[in-house]
Amino acid sequence: MLVPHRLGGGHTLDRASPESGAGVSPAGGQDARPTGFVLVPAWSGHSKAEVFQYGFACHQAGQAEQAEAAYRHVLALAPDDADALHLLGVLAHQLRRHEQAVEYIGQAIARKGDQALYHTNVASALRALGRLGEAEEHCRAALRLEPESPEAHSTLGIVLRASGRLAEAEACYRAALRLNPDFVEAQGNLGNILCHQGRFEDGVVSFRAALRLNPDFVEALVGLGNALRELGRPGEAEPCYRRALLLRPGMPEAHNSLGVTLYAIGRAAEAEACYRAALQLKPDFPEAHNNLGIIRNDFGHPVEAEAGYRTALRLRPDYPEAHDNLGVVLRTLGRPEAAEASHRTALRLKPALVAAHSNLGNVLRDLGRPEEAEESYRSAVVLQPDFADGHFNLGNVQLRAGRLEEAEASYRTTLKLRPEDEKAHYNLGHILLLTGHLAEGWPHYEWRLETHGAGRRDFAQPLWTGETLGDRVLLVHSEQGLGDTLQFCRFVPIVAQGAKIVLEVQPPLHRLLADLPGIAEIVAEGDKLPPFDLHCALLSLPRFLGTSLETIPGEVPYLTADPLLVSAWRRRLAGLAGLKIGLVWAGGPRPDEPAESSVDRHRSMPLARLAALAEVEGVSFVSLQKGPPAAQAAQPPPGMVLHDFTAELDDFADTAALVEALDLVISVDTAVAHLAGALGKPVWLLNRFDTCWRWLLGRDDSPWYPTLRQFRQPAAEDWDSVIAAVKAALAQRVRDRA
Repeated sequence: MLVPHRLGGGHTLDRASPESGAGVSPAGGQDARPTGFVLVPAWSGHSKAEVFQYGFACHQAGQAEQAEAAYRHVLALAPDDADALHLLGVLAHQLRRHEQAVEYIGQAIARKGDQALYHTNVASALRALGRLGEAEEHCRAALRLEPESPEAHSTLGIVLRASGRLAEAEACYRAALRLNPDFVEAQGNLGNILCHQGRFEDGVVSFRAALRLNPDFVEALVGLGNALRELGRPGEAEPCYRRALLLRPGMPEAHNSLGVTLYAIGRAAEAEACYRAALQLKPDFPEAHNNLGIIRNDFGHPVEAEAGYRTALRLRPDYPEAHDNLGVVLRTLGRPEAAEASHRTALRLKPALVAAHSNLGNVLRDLGRPEEAEESYRSAVVLQPDFADGHFNLGNVQLRAGRLEEAEASYRTTLKLRPEDEKAHYNLGHILLLTGHLAEGWPHYEWRLETHGAGRRDFAQPLWTGETLGDRVLLVHSEQGLGDTLQFCRFVPIVAQGAKIVLEVQPPLHRLLADLPGIAEIVAEGDKLPPFDLHCALLSLPRFLGTSLETIPGEVPYLTADPLLVSAWRRRLAGLAGLKIGLVWAGGPRPDEPAESSVDRHRSMPLARLAALAEVEGVSFVSLQKGPPAAQAAQPPPGMVLHDFTAELDDFADTAALVEALDLVISVDTAVAHLAGALGKPVWLLNRFDTCWRWLLGRDDSPWYPTLRQFRQPAAEDWDSVIAAVKAALAQRVRDRA
């Protein structure tokens, strides 16, 4: 299971220390006219100091064009004016012209190198260019000049964080706050660094402190929302993002983070709208493309999801979460080899990406490499012992390998971590029923009704849980496969004693089960239901009846075929020599149900695998195979004569009559095996290694069907041993009959 991976949305961006030049006094210089700067005629007659002060005021008011013109006029008058060069560089940095910023502030430092603020601000520009080593040198130069500068400490923290030196960055922010407790940007950046270290509670404290200083500090609002979401408090996070967007509607990071939060609380459609809003504002936002891909995949659009992940990776090739998510959707699209490559790329980029280990395990299991899959799952739970999906997937591979005690322990661990995990309950129930612990197993097995809604019906009437019915009408409805209905319909007459039962079954079973004792009415699925007072799924009956191994109602036959049809088939088969053996070699593939399709691959085989049975003399084979595999009957294996009348079998009432006319049925785990058992006919079950729970363990008989004999695979996929055993038993049966 799959458990799907995503970034936590937009993160608080480090804000550099104030770069407006506040506190810098105008300074004089030589009256020369440098190349590149021109005088502005409108300012002729005004002193350099007056123009500088005008430019500085415009700068502080956010009027960048007027400020730049004023600074350039000052420099046309005095090319060595360090303050004007510095502020022109600060303005360029704020306008994202970082190369220009470094050039201008560098010239200012060349003229007046003892100004700590110059070094601090050129460090910010260098950091924006990714030149982190040079940025750190200038920060440290600023601190040598002014050790008590909170701005220099804060900017050094920003540079160190960008270098991945989180603990050192934290120390710098704390130093800045010690010098200036009201330094709101440093307080916000401290919260950010704490969250990057996984210390979300501490991050919340820091962000709240920043917001006390400035309630409109948008980055702190987003950071607080992110921290609260990581702590599992999305209800508190949502208002933070909405407040941030009220203050700054054009902030794509806030839209994305709000989307992640809404997704976490199950409001996927609203989350999608947030991701699309983020991308409208910022089309090159890889995290939003990744998150939108998750939504599209959840909504059943894997091709669109793949496109989203690939766009995210085009924008950010080293994005491990997107590589992992791409692997998940490639698996869904039936491209497991490509999925494996994506998961391995994610782990190369981020070896501690827990879910990528688990997702890789899923793909390796699909590819038939269970030992490697188990290693991946173990890596996941070692990295994160409380990773419920990892324990669940580990249980699955252990169950497939027949290591039931280990699988049971893995599922119980999953349920300790996630008590409402319906699939873990269901699989644990499977193990308990398989090992004969029916009393404990039935309640866990009941969770099947929650897994993808299997068997769940949302009727207005209440659920029946075993209480006395009185004169109330109970609807018992079938669920799962045809074989399940054939096996569990035996409980209906028990419940029906003195009660009114309406039984709803799959259409192919309607005619066969119409004469089941005790039912007031039988309805085919899809037809209008009569009035009823209570309802119950068919496979829930043994739970509410308290069924144990010892009390399984195993008397057969509990179903009967139409005597007239049986007589007709016996006449038609009278000319067949020897024992008349019915064959079923495959179940229904169910390509639209991946889990059921996987089971079918293990339980089914091609007809050619039964070729050895043709070597037994004194038998005639009759096909009972329906569905797409039935086409193989037209070309049986060499030496096998296979009589095929299945075109005449419209439903299970017809099949039951043909089975009654046979001496023996040999079948894989399909509905026909259940039919033969319910009719009390001898049936040999060709059983897979990872058997269904109903066949129990360590026995070749079945308490469900006294006439059934099991031939089990001794190891996964080992049909050869099964066929050899069946061939020997069939030869012995022929000899016994003679």
